[in-house]
Amino acid sequence: MPASRRYHITTFGCQMNKADSERMAGILEDMGFTWEEEPNAADLIIYNTCTIRDNAEQKVYSYLGRQAKRKQEDPHLTLVVAGCVAQQEGEQLLRRVPELDLVMGPQHANRLGELLEQVFSGSQVVATEPVHIMEDITKPRRDSTVTAWVNVIYGCNERCTYCVVPNVRGVEQSRPPEAIREEMVELGRQGYKEVTLLGQNIDAYGRDLPGVTPEGRHQHTLTDLLYTVHDVPGIERIRFATSHPRYFTERLIRACAELPKVCEHFHIPFQSGDNEVLKAMGRGYTQEKYRRIIEIIRSYMPDAAISADAIVGFPGETESQFENTLKLVDEIGFDQLNTAAYSPRPGTPAALWESQLSEEVKSDRLQRLNHLVATKAAERSQRYLGRVEEVLVEAQNEKNPDQVMGRTRSNRLTFFPGDIQTLQGKLVPVLITEARAFSLSGHLLGESTRLDASSAAAVLP
Repeated sequence: MPASRRYHITTFGCQMNKADSERMAGILEDMGFTWEEEPNAADLIIYNTCTIRDNAEQKVYSYLGRQAKRKQEDPHLTLVVAGCVAQQEGEQLLRRVPELDLVMGPQHANRLGELLEQVFSGSQVVATEPVHIMEDITKPRRDSTVTAWVNVIYGCNERCTYCVVPNVRGVEQSRPPEAIREEMVELGRQGYKEVTLLGQNIDAYGRDLPGVTPEGRHQHTLTDLLYTVHDVPGIERIRFATSHPRYFTERLIRACAELPKVCEHFHIPFQSGDNEVLKAMGRGYTQEKYRRIIEIIRSYMPDAAISADAIVGFPGETESQFENTLKLVDEIGFDQLNTAAYSPRPGTPAALWESQLSEEVKSDRLQRLNHLVATKAAERSQRYLGRVEEVLVEAQNEKNPDQVMGRTRSNRLTFFPGDIQTLQGKLVPVLITEARAFSLSGHLLGESTRLDASSAAAVLP
């Protein structure tokens, strides 16, 4: 056990990892540890890792190398690798970095306390075996006092040919709706205003829970969950991510339109705009089906923001197939798009295919896609000019202390002059005066202005 108990967690990757890090921080604080901003001053360091892309993995190894050297001089330092790289590499990590004390996969985040007790009693521990994820009674140490993540389903049963997530996060395990609601009730009591429900494939929520309706559908679905948690006191906004087009239903879209607290923002990855590439990826839908989903969303909520993920340079992707992706992006007009060049991941089918594209081709396509994304996002942003948007104030603008920052219901980052002490956690009306591709600026309207939370925006005359 370290004499002074200071910990530091560095988090790589997705929102799921961020939520896992908050839970691990909560466990450490229950154990008497305190947060340390400076890694080199901490007695216990956790790298919560991501293996979606090679560059994130390599960054982990460079960080680890520096701390391993430090541990050679200070044997009391406790070094932990958690998350997806830990799950994927397991004992190989110990061979590569023998200074490590604990290697633990994402399914073991809730067990951090007991695993560390084994470490402090002299063991070097690897925890990567599949487990049933126990309902966690630890309170996360959340990074924000305004918005919070709430895990609703762990793991993924999909088998996309490029993706390592099912291998490292395990099979789908849904949390009971009562436990999710209970966690949200507690968040509402603590003053949180916004909750994002999280799942690697959130539309699969409930498939593994018992019970079917008389009509023969699963009794617990994401749609049902939204109705279950919608009236939690204190919670003003609800978001969810990440969706899969294969399971995205009109029933879910209708619920989002009907429930005032559910924000008009949908994150639905499409990955490619070409059907042959989608088939090779094992995605289980066509670009036509994806377009229909967006059409239905916009028929219910014309102003809804759509964000997505896309991969370029998938093995065998031709120039004309890539142009189909450009065409889809141009015609749909996304508010935001996370883009990546294909990166072969260990243990995935696509990594073994001989039709790998050169780094030059992948880089060129990524650049062309990013240029189009920025152009379309800037066009989409123009609709906010002159409108009054409801903004939930989250923090001070780090680049300008005279400004605060928050998000609109459509998830657009918005900056405006204001005092964080009086505004943090409040839903306020902001007149938008400047619209950039991925963010907005404006000014706060007087107390007399009121916004109906169920409407996307008000337009000034």
